[in-house]
Amino acid sequence: MKNRTLPPTYFMLTLAVMVALHCLWPVYSYWTFPVSLLGLVPLAIGIGLNLAADSLFKRHGTTVKPFEEPSSLVTAFPFSISRNPMYLGMVIILIGVALLLGTVSPLIPAIVLPVVIDRRFVRMEERMLAARFGEQWEQYRLQVRRWI
Repeated sequence: MKNRTLPPTYFMLTLAVMVALHCLWPVYSYWTFPVSLLGLVPLAIGIGLNLAADSLFKRHGTTVKPFEEPSSLVTAFPFSISRNPMYLGMVIILIGVALLLGTVSPLIPAIVLPVVIDRRFVRMEERMLAARFGEQWEQYRLQVRRWI
């Protein structure tokens, strides 16, 4: 049986590792409160991207789960700026949390997550979309970047 761990699990694990690194191995503090509150900006942007993309998937009646067959190719905003706005939103949220924490060590998992997501989910999803939507997918893929 294949591992069907979903992206939010990877996201939550990364978040936990970031906080643990901040507490146990903070390395270098680049800023403190109240400047660290600037992390709320990317945090809000990331949450907004995720909510907008999820809402759009629901309106189109297609799945958000990467292992399930999509029923439609969603290309409206925020999918018009990134082919993966939910994954991008997760990474932006993690960057916001790292800025809130204010130390270097939490940035490491935030940088690693997009690589893991790309290898574990994005490439497989793109193969599924190409098989399901053919030329429509290809045109979309050529017009919109994978991440940003």
